[in-house]
Amino acid sequence: MTTAKIGIIGGSGLYQMPELKDVEEVSVDTPFGPPSDAFIVGTLEGERVAFLPRHGRGHRILPTELPFRANIYAMKLLGVERILSASAVGSLQEQYAPLDMVIPDQFFDRTRARAHESTFFGEGIVGHITFAHPVCHDLGDVLEASCGAAEVKVHRGGTYLCMEGPAFSTKAESNVYRSWGMDIIGMTNLQEAKLAREAEICYATLALVTDYDCWHEGHDAVSVEAVVEYLNRNVRNAQVIMREAVWRLSAAGRACACGSALKSAIFTPPELWPEPTTKKLDAIIKKYRDK
Repeated sequence: MTTAKIGIIGGSGLYQMPELKDVEEVSVDTPFGPPSDAFIVGTLEGERVAFLPRHGRGHRILPTELPFRANIYAMKLLGVERILSASAVGSLQEQYAPLDMVIPDQFFDRTRARAHESTFFGEGIVGHITFAHPVCHDLGDVLEASCGAAEVKVHRGGTYLCMEGPAFSTKAESNVYRSWGMDIIGMTNLQEAKLAREAEICYATLALVTDYDCWHEGHDAVSVEAVVEYLNRNVRNAQVIMREAVWRLSAAGRACACGSALKSAIFTPPELWPEPTTKKLDAIIKKYRDK
């Protein structure tokens, strides 16, 4: 049974908006353990939306500790077809200033300890998704158009470098990333994007720039108070953008290829699928079981 067709992953501020009605908490059990927190499900612009605080309420979970598989699988169990991900990032290029919004269309992996949280497959079933274009273009279009409601500067495209954390970059690392042509840096969105593709869910990131990474000559002059202020203002902007995006999606059909991403991706013939793994992955592979 579909609980919500739109999912939003981000901080708690995204579901603390006065326009959200008929709010309920929904706990979801998954074969991959519990998600980061209970979902906040409510009605926004006439649509049921499932909100998930990525790091748990109170920001209790490190990026490396995030239960990425449980989070995305739970979205699938709730009936979610599109995920909007809001994420604070550092800027690696001068043109992406604090308070700007970036809608990246590429990811670059610099994580090291998340192999078990980067795919649903294994344990007897092999799947290889195509990931050349890791973001749903149609969903990115909606986010870009929705930024107009918040009157913020938005940059469409660019590469999000996903680092391990939890420490931020050294200056040497930051300068290397810049020389590679990376645009923004964060610690969470790559695994979400991979798993959403495997789950045949559209995925796009709204990256909220809070600061220049440590490469910038003025970085040391930025106070903690200023960064916190940028974070708070970004949350307010993100609320407006997400509300507008939900309104736009409520009238938009789903015509992209995300919904059939596994069509040619599962290499193991169904007759060889181990029963325990088949049961574990039922929500994402059952429609291919008898083909």
